[in-house]
Amino acid sequence: MQRITFVLLLVLSFTVGVVADDATYQGLSNFTRVLDLVERNYVEEVNSEELTNSAIDGMLKTLDPYSAYLSPDRYRELEIGTSGEFGGVGMEVTVEEGVLTVIAPIEGTPAEKAGIKPRDQILEIEGKSTEGIDVQEAVKLLRGPKGSPVNITIKREGEDAPRVVTLVRDKIVVKSVKAELLDNGIGYIRLTQFQDHTAQDLRAAVEQLTVQNGKDLRGLVLDLRNNPGGLLSEAIDVVDEFIDNGLIVSVKGRAADQTREYYATKKGSFQTFPLVVIVNEGSASASEVVAEALQDSHRATILGTKTFGKGSVQTIIKLEDGSGLKLTTAKFYAPSGRSINEVGVTPDITVEITEQDKTDKQLESAINILKSPQQAGKPGPRG
Repeated sequence: MQRITFVLLLVLSFTVGVVADDATYQGLSNFTRVLDLVERNYVEEVNSEELTNSAIDGMLKTLDPYSAYLSPDRYRELEIGTSGEFGGVGMEVTVEEGVLTVIAPIEGTPAEKAGIKPRDQILEIEGKSTEGIDVQEAVKLLRGPKGSPVNITIKREGEDAPRVVTLVRDKIVVKSVKAELLDNGIGYIRLTQFQDHTAQDLRAAVEQLTVQNGKDLRGLVLDLRNNPGGLLSEAIDVVDEFIDNGLIVSVKGRAADQTREYYATKKGSFQTFPLVVIVNEGSASASEVVAEALQDSHRATILGTKTFGKGSVQTIIKLEDGSGLKLTTAKFYAPSGRSINEVGVTPDITVEITEQDKTDKQLESAINILKSPQQAGKPGPRG
């Protein structure tokens, strides 16, 4: 299966060809003319490489928040980030309407422990304004040696004024699958992100829970809260474990090789028990693919709050000098044909959690659905 990724997770290397019309050549001519004038006449000496890189960066910023030029240093940062282990604060960020915004904190990391939440806006990092910053630059500022502090200024909806939060960087190791057997033979699996072997680890976790229970599970809670996404191929494989036919997701781009439909392969192993999927505003990208596909196929009840709404595909292209290009090449569409981008997945059952709640109301609601007599033994509940 072809591997397509969201955010930062696929690296391709190939020679870039340029097909330009007259307007493009005229624009390039104007650019080289301006560059020459700046180099020869600006009041201070300039660095030509920095000027060119800034021009490329500025061009990509006009496209969307996710496309970006990666200098060799930034490209190396990307490779570190996709290794599954790095020094940092542990949160996925994006730029929304020009503002650096948290998609989700990673479970068990300094960001989560400090109370960082999805949709928090980061106004400053170490006193430096994030206005006009791109995602890769922000990630570089947030990463650093274990034990080193970093101060961020956040603005949260509902709070009167921004506040400074000090995060102490730690070694970030992301384990994508966590499982637990709950009372009444109900399984609980938390997916923190979609990385290599997530679907395989999910399958092993369900099998282990079944052995631990001594018989088939009464139901399963699949927790995708604050899951910022990852490998689309793994998300597709996860859905394929729970359904045996039908469209999972469509990926549509302008280029022919960026347009594909992905169908269930009839290998679904886990179709005998009811399924509830919990999502929130920190569920994004590949996790939205899973939630929407299971909702559209009537295989699961989706519970929680509306998801983030990040439904585009980024391809990482490695350039000859060690730099790279992160370019939005496609968008994904639910089996219903609906685009999730900037819209999100609407749960079947909305359950909010407030600061005053002493218990996990969303998890309790999911368990109650699976415990109800009318749901027992039924595959594919939908509220």
